Amino acid sequence: MNQLEQLKQYTTIVADTGDFQAMKAFAPRDATTNPSLILKAVQKDEYKPLLEKAVRDNVRLPTGDVIDRLLIAFGLEILKLIPGRVSTETDARLSFDTQGTIDKGRALIALYEAAGISRERVLIKIASTWEGIQAAQVLEKEGIRCNMTLLFALPQAIACADANVQLISPFVGRIYDWYKKSTGQEYTGADDPGVQSVKRIYNYYRKFGYKTEVMGASFRNTSQIVELAGCDLLTISPELLQKLAETQAPVARKLSVEEANASDLKKLTLDEKTFRLMLNDDAMGTEKLSEGIRLFCADAVKLEKMVEALR
Repeated sequence: MNQLEQLKQYTTIVADTGDFQAMKAFAPRDATTNPSLILKAVQKDEYKPLLEKAVRDNVRLPTGDVIDRLLIAFGLEILKLIPGRVSTETDARLSFDTQGTIDKGRALIALYEAAGISRERVLIKIASTWEGIQAAQVLEKEGIRCNMTLLFALPQAIACADANVQLISPFVGRIYDWYKKSTGQEYTGADDPGVQSVKRIYNYYRKFGYKTEVMGASFRNTSQIVELAGCDLLTISPELLQKLAETQAPVARKLSVEEANASDLKKLTLDEKTFRLMLNDDAMGTEKLSEGIRLFCADAVKLEKMVEALR
């Protein structure tokens, strides 16, 4: 078996792309999108009709509502190709607005349900700020499942689990980027700080019986992916899925409940003050969260300009 086939024995594979044509070859169970991936997709000729239709059919709606319908259009096409769930992201500019995030999550689910898709097949992606996590807790109680993104640090993961969210997406590659830049070192295999972060979160969740799913995300190379074999889910770009499919090297399970139970992790209790202090003490987590929100906000603005140019 190739590495992708071996990996599927231990882990649920998710396609990380807005290019739904690219995911056909790899048969993922789920798929994730974000504003940057959608922006990239609508600049391709094959996806421009989706953008044009969203604008044409909703010409009287505010630009933000048109974009919501564009996101849903992508989600609906993706759901035709996969058996599982699609993740659709809320506006990153709501990252510090609990009620705004709740309202947006409800609105996105309502659009999916109006299109005949049950809420069980959708994950609403929300930034892992304190405000975002509180919004997710409310949405989860309403049966709206959430995928907490831009997650870089253990306190974010603990707060998400305490809020009973469905799934978290710790960003392996961006953690690696930060440490490589700050130390000047190259990291591979189990020494990769991004890999170590996800392992720690996975072990914490399994040791203390949390049901929240862990989905490693934002990979830079296949070494990072193989080192997380056994993680609940891994969301992988089409380029790296292709590399895994072309490689025959063995893949062994690296994460397990047995290893988690044997770890020396201690259970932490977080209130808002403790969360903010712990995250503030983590320079990498603080910087990458802020940067990620800024980048997603910038791409949301670019998408708005594309919509407005077509009106």
